[in-house]
Amino acid sequence: QVQLVESGGGLVQAGGSLTLSCVYSGMRFSGKAMAWYRQAPGKQRERVAFITVSGITGYPDSVKGRFNISRDTAEGTLTLQMNSLKPEDTAVYYCNGFTVEAYESWGQGTQVTVST
Repeated sequence: QVQLVESGGGLVQAGGSLTLSCVYSGMRFSGKAMAWYRQAPGKQRERVAFITVSGITGYPDSVKGRFNISRDTAEGTLTLQMNSLKPEDTAVYYCNGFTVEAYESWGQGTQVTVST
């Protein structure tokens, strides 16, 4: 049984910070890299951070230096620390595996809104 529960979103002013949390469980995540994604209105979902089991992380240029991903593999939790937020970071944020097949499920996501 796959579980993905994101939380921590909210409304924040530009330049502010938020910390997102994800609780995940399910065999398909065992020993796998995890990631945070986001989807803004009218746009495709994009990956904004990933972390391997060994702790190697990666970010696209759009968030590099501002976002920090971490995980507690034993607890099945994933965190995204977001700093210096910009209006263009406004989106629904999701956690999931690094690779997600079309038939695999997503959580409900958590809304992040950054105001000017």
